[in-house]
Amino acid sequence: MQYNYKYRLAPPEALTETLLHHVDTCRQLYNHVLYLLNEADDIPARYDVQGQLPDLKSWWDDLGDVHSKVLQMVVKRVYDNLSTLKAQKENGRAVGMLKWKPPREYRSLTYNQSGFKLKNTSGRPVLWLSKIGEIPIHLHRDIPENATIKQVTVKREPTGEWYATFGIDVDEATPEKSENPERVVGIDVGICKYAHDTDGYAIESPDFSDERERLERAQRNLSRKEHGSNNWEEQRKVVAERHAELKRKRRDFLHKLSNYYAREYDLVAVEDLDARGLVELPGNSRNRAGAAWGTFLRMLEYKCKREGTHYVAVDPKDTTKECASCGVETDKPLWVREHSCPACGFEADRDANAAWNIRSRGLEDVGVGYSESTSSESQSDSDGLRKSHSDFRTPVETALPADTRVSAKRVVETGSPTLKERTASAVSE
Repeated sequence: MQYNYKYRLAPPEALTETLLHHVDTCRQLYNHVLYLLNEADDIPARYDVQGQLPDLKSWWDDLGDVHSKVLQMVVKRVYDNLSTLKAQKENGRAVGMLKWKPPREYRSLTYNQSGFKLKNTSGRPVLWLSKIGEIPIHLHRDIPENATIKQVTVKREPTGEWYATFGIDVDEATPEKSENPERVVGIDVGICKYAHDTDGYAIESPDFSDERERLERAQRNLSRKEHGSNNWEEQRKVVAERHAELKRKRRDFLHKLSNYYAREYDLVAVEDLDARGLVELPGNSRNRAGAAWGTFLRMLEYKCKREGTHYVAVDPKDTTKECASCGVETDKPLWVREHSCPACGFEADRDANAAWNIRSRGLEDVGVGYSESTSSESQSDSDGLRKSHSDFRTPVETALPADTRVSAKRVVETGSPTLKERTASAVSE
C-alpha cells in the first residue's frame, strides 16, 4: 500500500537560499513549458517535451543546477494540471486556461525514484538531495522497515517553514474485507452536530471560534500595513501562522474521528456528497467550508481501505425525508430538527433518522445483510431493529439508542481508539 509521511525540515540559511533558487527555476520551467503548449497547434506527448530538456540546458544555464528528475516532474505537473482541467470540463464545470505561476503560487519541487537519500549522520537524521546537499530533518515517527521511498516532495509553506513529504510503498497485503460484516454503522455529517451515527453517538462540531478570532484580528492588522513593506511581510507571516494553526487543529480532529470509524467497524456507510458544490450554494457557505466534509470522507475512505473495512458512499437524495421505519417521505425545513412520521408515528432526531437510512442503503449497495424472510414479516437482529427483506429498510420495534453527545474536544484528547470507552465512562459519571 502507498502512504505519505510528512516531516519538518530545518535547512540552514545557505541551503535555504539554494532551495529557493531550485524552486524558482522549476517555476520558470513550468511557465516555459506552458508557453510552448499554448503556442503549439497540437499538444505534444509529455515524453516528447521531456526529451527537449537536454537541449534547453544548452542555453538555459540554471537548468543544469537542478536534478534531471526534478525537471521531468515539472513537465509532468503541467500535464497533470491539463488533465484536471479536462476532467472538470467534462463534468460540466466552466473552466479557463492554465495561467503562469507567480513565485507565491509555486513553492515545491519533487524528486522521483532517484536523487534523494535518508541518512543518519552522527546520530542525526538528514535528507540528502542531489545538487542541494544534506538537510536536517525531524523524524518524529519512523518509516516502516518494509517500506520503499518512491519520491520526495520538498515544500515551503506560507509560514516560511520547510517540509518533506515521502511517498512510500509498504510491502504488505491489504486486509481482506469481511464477507458478512457484523459491525455496521451509518454516518450523517452536518454542521450543528459534525457526525451522527447509528450507534447513537452525536459528535459535536469542533469549536474554532477563538482561532478564527485570532485569524481575523491578524488579517485586519495586515490590511493596515503598506503592501510590500517589512512590516507588511512580518504581518503576512503572522496571518499564515494563524491559517496553519486552524488547519492543523481541524485535520487533527478529522484524522482521529475517521480513524475511529475505520477501525471499529466492518462496514461504514456515508453519503456521497459533492462537498465543493455544497460550498458554492448561497447561504452558510463559511460553515460548510469549515466543516471540511470532503476532507473527512477522503480520510475515511483511505483508512477503511487500510483497515479492510467496507466503505460505501450512497446516494444522499432524500435520506433526511425518508422515514427509517416505513420509508414514507416527509418534507421538513432545515430548522426542524426532529423527525416525526405521519404514517407510522416513528419519532427520532432528524440526523439519526438520516443515519439509519444511510446504513440501510449501504447494506443494499454492498449486497450484504440479514437473512430474508419468506413471509410478509421482517426479520429482527440483535440491535432490536427489524430488517425489511425488500430493501433493507429498518422498521423500528423499539426506540433508537438514546443519543450520546460526544464533544469534539474529547475526540481530540483521547484519540479515536478509546473514544467509546471514554464516552461510556463520561456518561456513567
